[in-house]
Amino acid sequence: MKSITINGSQREGVGKKATKALRNAGQVPCVLYGGDQNVHFSAPELAFSKLVYTPNAHTVVIAIENGETYDAVLQDIQFHPVSDRILHVDFYRLFEDKEIAMNIPVHVIGTSKGVLNGGILRKNRRKLRVKALPKNLPDFLEADITPLKIGSKLYVTALEGEDYTILHSDNTVVVQIKTARAAVVEDEDEEELEEGAEAATEGGDAPAEAAQE
Repeated sequence: MKSITINGSQREGVGKKATKALRNAGQVPCVLYGGDQNVHFSAPELAFSKLVYTPNAHTVVIAIENGETYDAVLQDIQFHPVSDRILHVDFYRLFEDKEIAMNIPVHVIGTSKGVLNGGILRKNRRKLRVKALPKNLPDFLEADITPLKIGSKLYVTALEGEDYTILHSDNTVVVQIKTARAAVVEDEDEEELEEGAEAATEGGDAPAEAAQE
């Protein structure tokens, strides 16, 4: 999984007054959880743009000015209710031998026969909760809609992998092809028509061969 580096500064104070001063200076107060001790630091608000305002999933390298670095993932973020400015960010520390759960985006690939016939593609899940060791976390999960016909559904089981576990029930629908008023011919009807045409062609071969004889 791709990683983003955030350069931060150790926070000397964690009270309301110190926090307000940080925000007025364009800094975001942050806390890193998951280690022996919580790490309180701050970073410029612009440093979070590639992490927060993106549909992609990333791990984070937190680089403190004292030379210490930590591998982490975004755990929680608070925004101002009016201005949408970032008020506070929580991170959770990563360890190579400990699994972590993250929301991983779903990428739809392929061309559905049902969509070509007028069906509507509905994305029920744009992200899925995945658990894995940090090195095995995927950048995204691929949902291949190629075999889907009108009325078909793609379940979460089709996206399973050996190196990670999807934390959703097996009957969770990721995408589906819904019927639309513009849909003209159902996939099953097309198959029947094709089979009928083949049968008619085969049936017409015998007289032609007899005539040649």
